[in-house]
Amino acid sequence: MDLALPSRAYDLQMLDRPVDRARDQGWVYGLPPGISSEQWPLDPVTGYPLMHGFTLLLPEDYRVHGADIVAVSFFATAPDHNDGGAPDDPEVRTAMMALPAHPRLSRMTDILDYEYAALLLTRAEYEGPFARPPAPLALATADRPRWLDVGGASAFVEAAPAYAKKMFAAPPRADLSETRAIAIAPRAEDPNAGKGPQDEHTRSNPPTGYQPYYYYTGGVPSRENFRLHDWGKDHAQNHLGGTMRPCQAVPEMSPFYIEFEEYFGGYNFGGGNAQLDFKEMKFDWACG
Repeated sequence: MDLALPSRAYDLQMLDRPVDRARDQGWVYGLPPGISSEQWPLDPVTGYPLMHGFTLLLPEDYRVHGADIVAVSFFATAPDHNDGGAPDDPEVRTAMMALPAHPRLSRMTDILDYEYAALLLTRAEYEGPFARPPAPLALATADRPRWLDVGGASAFVEAAPAYAKKMFAAPPRADLSETRAIAIAPRAEDPNAGKGPQDEHTRSNPPTGYQPYYYYTGGVPSRENFRLHDWGKDHAQNHLGGTMRPCQAVPEMSPFYIEFEEYFGGYNFGGGNAQLDFKEMKFDWACG
């Protein structure tokens, strides 16, 4: 039986300090918890481990897979591999698919056929030790991704120093285990909490009652008439459920999704942002 639809959406904030698992809601960058190196998802295109982006401890009203599944870890193609990266090698893909996988691993691809993955974690896994990334497959021929040497946080700062200065008060340590804590706060007002995002003109499912964060005065679409709803003006960019603000079209998803920016893990989304539906295991991003 599915969990009742949530009545709240939550803003997520990346704090400028390492995670304290006793009080924080998870972490960005760093390493995933509670899995073996053999369970770390590999990139079937390059044969290298996918980069850990974030691990989020889900509030009780978002534990859609049951009370015993308390967190989700998200993995992405390394940013230096998704900008004209290595061509798909069938031998690498075949070898990777033969390896044992985590029992709650979901794999996803984007419109460019780059690879992403999500792991649903139990309480014991979430509270477990940080995992260490496995060695790449012997067949791997792509350049080694930078995050494997300095950690995701430092790799992001190196790749986008001007942008990263806005996110980090001081340079992060060049270490695989370097994290940034996630804080969570319920949104004061979000009429889309518990409603699956969809575009009324392109939806394929029955209407959910979802409404966009903007409107046009007089109902006449134009740049001059574009307005933001007052209820959405203080919404954070990174959030769990509620109103989506994609850089382009609204992807149709369940109410159980996370929207996040490039710095929330260190990705290459062309200046845009992304959405992960962890109920249906759908992923989408668009450039800015």
